[in-house]
Amino acid sequence: MKPIDLRSDTATLPSEGMRRAMAEAELGDDMLGEDPTVNRLEERVAELLGKEAAMFVPSGTMSNQIALRLHLRPGDEVICEANSHIYLYEGGGPAVLSGAMVQTVPTNRGVLDAGDLAGRVRAKNIHCPRTRLVSLENTHNRGNGAVLPLANLERIAAWARSNSLAIHLDGARLWNAVVKTNVPFRDWAKPVDTVSLCFSKGMGCPVGSILVGPKDLIIEGRRVRKVLGGAMRQAGVLAAAALYALDHNIDRLAEDHAHAQLIALALQESPHFKLDASLIETNILWIPLDPAAGPSSEVAKFFAAQGVIVGTYGDDMIRMCTHLGVTRADADRIVAAVHRFAA
Repeated sequence: MKPIDLRSDTATLPSEGMRRAMAEAELGDDMLGEDPTVNRLEERVAELLGKEAAMFVPSGTMSNQIALRLHLRPGDEVICEANSHIYLYEGGGPAVLSGAMVQTVPTNRGVLDAGDLAGRVRAKNIHCPRTRLVSLENTHNRGNGAVLPLANLERIAAWARSNSLAIHLDGARLWNAVVKTNVPFRDWAKPVDTVSLCFSKGMGCPVGSILVGPKDLIIEGRRVRKVLGGAMRQAGVLAAAALYALDHNIDRLAEDHAHAQLIALALQESPHFKLDASLIETNILWIPLDPAAGPSSEVAKFFAAQGVIVGTYGDDMIRMCTHLGVTRADADRIVAAVHRFAA
């Protein structure tokens, strides 16, 4: 029986329909702005989010780091939540690519609010970095896929404007937030300057992310993309997959959320796992282990023997992430494996 890979929603594979769309894509040279499929994708996503322009890029990390480069200069500072992807998992990109400092703000489950940012803007003198940007993440990966409520986002935006700060939204899984809350994409995008969205996670595409924002920033972003080696040629092959995902794979994210909740309830029942199922809003489960469960490497070996592949983080944490490749039958298999571990 085929193993179920829960390490990340990047484990998705393109469906037959998506592969067909890729094979049939109309192509041109995207670096010259001549790939009609890429152009169509960029126009569609910009319209979906109510922004002036969009730029297709190879990865979410590149999209975030281009945004930071557009908003920051060497010696500037970005404020972000302490477990943000841009801080933990992008290779020190703010320092390497923008010469920027990162000020982190600890929260519960990654859910920032304006009150958490009070007093965080540096004094305007030669001794301090210049605070220029707030970067938010929705949904929050390390926060068990927590949704940053729109009300929080709007309060943070008002605070940022009052302090002359720009706002970037790492919306790699914004699709999940939209499906969970039924709040339209435009409402999430309206309070912020730039938004990054990823197609290669729950949306099921093999490659690709997109950055949206004001036209002048996106024009400059194309220069930064070129400098970073991200300019592409016949990228319509990949853009066609993203267009297919927009048509077929947004609403179905609710299935991933439901499967994650089934698994979370099973984990909650076992004393070996310290998980509160009520905190699982979307498709990500970070699962602290009770010492009696043993080290994460041994827990992962047990699950692998049951045909379930999980991620390990340190000795006392595993991660499961539901996605397009996990069916209801798979979720039932995972639940059965959790019960066997508990036994």
